[in-house]
Amino acid sequence: MKTQLILAVDLEDKEQAKALLEKLRGKLTYIKIGLQLFTKYGPAIVDEFAAMGFKIFLDLKLHDIPNTVASAIKSLRGKPIELLTIHTLGGNAMMAKAVETAKEVLPDTRLLGVTVLTSMDTAQLNGIGIGREPMEQVEVLAKLAVASGMKGLVCSPLELPALRKFLGEEIALVTPGIRPKTASLDDQSRIMTPADAAAAGASYIVVGRPILKADDPAAAALAIQAELA
Repeated sequence: MKTQLILAVDLEDKEQAKALLEKLRGKLTYIKIGLQLFTKYGPAIVDEFAAMGFKIFLDLKLHDIPNTVASAIKSLRGKPIELLTIHTLGGNAMMAKAVETAKEVLPDTRLLGVTVLTSMDTAQLNGIGIGREPMEQVEVLAKLAVASGMKGLVCSPLELPALRKFLGEEIALVTPGIRPKTASLDDQSRIMTPADAAAAGASYIVVGRPILKADDPAAAALAIQAELA
């Protein structure tokens, strides 16, 4: 499977986002809608951006008791969502319930288990009481997610080789923390270039600021996709 680029549309204003996306029509397939836009505009934002011709990755990182997560997924019934994130720290019962519910109301949506956020390192994990290295914690959560029926994971690109080794090709791996060599690291601490992530087995890479802040966002997106190819 060719590694696909997903643009993280992490902007405050819908009209600003739509103006940017107009420049990217026909040059990009997937976009990510996160909490920033979703909490401001609600589920209708999914329909609006999908109507512009983009496939939607809805990054909500759902994490609550099983019935609440199931209810949240039911509220998205029929929405054109390709990918939807569930936080693996919610545990087996929560993820299994999410998978069961999605089969009913979002049958074409792939659920992704979020393992360890790419902004977190060993010290931060230890600070919240997790006495493992990031890779160890990712493996524990990845195995739990797959056992719960999840068909995809979000992970740091640095964990890609190890995850591919024991998960095989069936599980989609989505990797934020991607930065072209000339880009700022911003708040990411576990990063990789697009080409390296593709070589390591990423199904999708998520890129935000290197495109959003570019003088020519379309050219920046095309350059990253050329690097992936």
